[in-house]
Amino acid sequence: MPHLDSARKRLRQSTARNERNRATVKELRTQIKKALKTFKAGDKNAATADYHQACSKLDKCATRGYIHKNAAARTKSRLAVRLAKVGASPAKA
Repeated sequence: MPHLDSARKRLRQSTARNERNRATVKELRTQIKKALKTFKAGDKNAATADYHQACSKLDKCATRGYIHKNAAARTKSRLAVRLAKVGASPAKA
């Protein structure tokens, strides 16, 4: 345990940030899994909606530094390929 007051505060801050970051990344992964499940179901409208939600979360996480921007771009690309296999267009309607 830290002895200095500033070190104690730093520990509290880092713990809180760590929990917040983990929760945000967990939400992102959940959204991606939801999109993949919808793609398997084959519903074009729901698949497109879930794709856009997942892309939005990926962009936000990449902007805020939760994940690397190239990792977000790669994931979005892979989701777009799976969406195309369903027969839906990734372009916003």
